[in-house]
Amino acid sequence: MNEIELRQTRELRVGDTLVNTTGRHYEITSVRRIGRGIRVEYTTVDGAAGRFTAAPEATVRVLVAPLSHAAA
Repeated sequence: MNEIELRQTRELRVGDTLVNTTGRHYEITSVRRIGRGIRVEYTTVDGAAGRFTAAPEATVRVLVAPLSHAAA
């Protein structure tokens, strides 16, 4: 099962996967400061590009890769 965690926009990195409330996934391709906000560019599963600008302290949902139990 996939785990979702809440992060502030300032903590996002390229390669992170955002998840919206309906379960759609968006892979982050670029994160940069724009004035007092942060511009996040992403691609959807079907390859469409998009972007949004948010406050650094805004909360987003990020998909966390399941932990491997092989090392345990």
